[in-house]
Amino acid sequence: MRDLWAKMLRTVITSAVLTGVFCSGFAVLIDLATDMLARQQLIIVSFSSGFLGSLFAQTVLTRWKQK
Repeated sequence: MRDLWAKMLRTVITSAVLTGVFCSGFAVLIDLATDMLARQQLIIVSFSSGFLGSLFAQTVLTRWKQK
């Protein structure tokens, strides 16, 4: 049971991190076109937004539940 929970948690966190990295990369491209925020701030905000948004979406879609 503990291994199953760890595997589900690893899958959810990995998905959230990948979403955060994608959002950060996309933000860098947007930053090259605009100069509204410092690049580091933009990357941090975008990663956080993508990471938390992914966790929220997975929670709403009940990916945390055991199958």
